[in-house]
Amino acid sequence: MKSNLLLNYKNNIMELQDFIKEFADQFDDTDPKEFTASTKFQEFDEWSSLTTMVIIAFVKTKLGKNITGTEIRSCTTVKELFDFIVSK
Repeated sequence: MKSNLLLNYKNNIMELQDFIKEFADQFDDTDPKEFTASTKFQEFDEWSSLTTMVIIAFVKTKLGKNITGTEIRSCTTVKELFDFIVSK
């Protein structure tokens, strides 16, 4: 069973909806309203290797977890990425 909660490095709980909002904030040109759990984030015109690096930094600083570009690219949707991070 996949969790909708993610323990971050400050021992605060981040729920999926909070993750989606924070994830969306990493994108400069894409309207945050376009992000949902099922969003295929790599299909945005803005997606690039630089965005991947921004997401890696976001996950490290906000959640205290290490993730690679390859691991991010293996996820199709925001929810898949969330679930992957929860499993780490």
